[in-house]
Amino acid sequence: MADQIEWIPLSVFAFFFALVTVMGFMAARWKSGDVSEHLDEWGLGGRQFGTWVTWFLVGGDFYTAYTIIAVPALVYAVGAYGFFALPYTIIVYPFVFAVMPLLWKVAHAKGYVTAADVVHGTHDSRALELVVALTGIVATMPYIALQLIGMGVVIKAMGLSGELPLVAAFVILALYTYSSGLRAPALIAFVKDVMIYIVVLVAVVVVPAKLGGYGAVFAAANDAFTAKGGATGLILKPSQMLAYATLALGSALAAFMYPHTLTGVFASKSADTIRKNAILLPAYTLLLGLIALLGYMAHAAHIQVSSPNDVVPMLFKALFPSWFAGFAFSAIAIGALVPAAVMSIGAANLFTRNIWKSYVNPDITHAGEASVAKIASLVVKVGALAFILFLPTQYALDLQLLGGLWIMQILPSLVFSLFTRWFRAEGLLLGWAAGIGWGSWTAWSNGLKPLATISFGGDSYTFYVGLGALILNVAVAAVATVIVTWLSPAAQRDAPARS
Repeated sequence: MADQIEWIPLSVFAFFFALVTVMGFMAARWKSGDVSEHLDEWGLGGRQFGTWVTWFLVGGDFYTAYTIIAVPALVYAVGAYGFFALPYTIIVYPFVFAVMPLLWKVAHAKGYVTAADVVHGTHDSRALELVVALTGIVATMPYIALQLIGMGVVIKAMGLSGELPLVAAFVILALYTYSSGLRAPALIAFVKDVMIYIVVLVAVVVVPAKLGGYGAVFAAANDAFTAKGGATGLILKPSQMLAYATLALGSALAAFMYPHTLTGVFASKSADTIRKNAILLPAYTLLLGLIALLGYMAHAAHIQVSSPNDVVPMLFKALFPSWFAGFAFSAIAIGALVPAAVMSIGAANLFTRNIWKSYVNPDITHAGEASVAKIASLVVKVGALAFILFLPTQYALDLQLLGGLWIMQILPSLVFSLFTRWFRAEGLLLGWAAGIGWGSWTAWSNGLKPLATISFGGDSYTFYVGLGALILNVAVAAVATVIVTWLSPAAQRDAPARS
C-alpha cells in the first residue's frame, strides 16, 4: 500500500464523503414522516418506497463494498470459481418474484416489521420468534464488519494509516443513521449506485484498451493461473462443479433471508413494487459480471499484492489518473455506507420488536420502539467496529461465511408458511437446531471453510455446507412435524378442557 498520503484522490474522496454525509442528515425530512414517532418511519421509511427507490436501496444493500472488493479478489486468486456470484444473483430474482410479494402482503396486513414478527404471527411460538431474531442479529454483525474491511482497503490505498479514519467514517455513518433511519441509506443509494456504474463502465472500456484488449487480458490471466496450478483457471475443474453449483444455489436462498434485504422488501409500498424490482434488479448482475472481470485485468496489468483484497484499489491507482482513482475509492466507500446502515437498521428492528418488546417491555409505545431501535443500531455498529479493531480480518470473513450458513436456516420457518401451514412450530424449531448445529460443527471441523467433502461409491463430492444444513433442517422439521401431529390428538384428549 502507499507509503504517503495521496492528496488528490483523498480530496475527491473527502468531497463525495461530505456530500453523502449532508444527504444522510437531510434524509430525515425526505418523504414526510417523523422518524422519532414510529418504528415504521425510522426502520422502514414509512413503508412508502416505490419502484425506483426500492431498486436503488435493495441493489445498494445487496451489492456491497465488500462485493466490489471481494469478487474481483476471488477471481484474481482462483479464476472461474470466483464467478459463482453470477448464477447466484440470477437464481435469486425468480425466488424474490415468487416469494417476497407474498411475504410483503402478510407483513403489510399485520403491521409486521421483521421476519421474526411474521414467524411469531404465523406459528404463535415465542421460541421460534426468538431464534429467528437472534439468528438474524448474529449473522448480520460480521457482515457489517466486512463493509468496514472494504472501506478500510480504499482508505489505506490513499496512504492513510491506522484505524482512526475508519472509526471517524463509521461514527458519521452511525450519527446520520440514528437521525434519519432507513431514509438515509435510501437517499444515498442513488449517489452510490450511479457512481459505481460510472466507475465500472469506464473501467471495462479503458482498462482493456490500455492492456491490449480482452484477448490479452484473458491470455495474461490464463498464464498466471497455469503458473499457479491447483484449482485455478479460466474454466472450472470437474471437481469444482458441484461446489460451484451448491454455493450459487445456497447463496441465492440465503440472500433475502438477511435482515437488511428483508428490510428493503418491507419498506416497499406495494407487492407490485417488489415484482417490478425482481424484473429490474438483474441489471446489477450484469454490473457484477463486469466487476468480476477486474480480477483478470489485474493479472494483465501485472498487479502484485500481498492480499487479494487490494487488487481493485491498486488496479485503479496503476491505470487511472489520481482524480478518477479518488472517485472510484469514493464509490467503494459509499458502497460500504449504504449496506452497513441498512444492516444495522435491520438488526435494530429485530432487537426492538422481538427481544425488547417481547421480553422486556411488552407495553412499549410506537415512539418508544423507535427510540430503542435507534440506540440498538448504534450498539450493532460498535459491535461490528470491534470485529475490525480487535480481531484479525480473517475472523470477520470466517464469521460472515458462517453467517450465510446460519441465516439460511430461518428459511423454512419464514417461507414455508406462506404456502402451507402443515409444518408445526416444534418441528421447525428442531429443524433449525439441527441445521445450525450440524452446519456449524461441519464448518468448524473444516477450519471455518464453507465447503465440505463426502465420499460415496469411491468418489468424493464437495458441496456448500449451508445448503447441506438446510436440507437436514427441512428433513428434521418434516419428521418432527409428523411425530408431533401424531402425538397431539392423544395429548389433547388427556389435557384439561380450556374455557
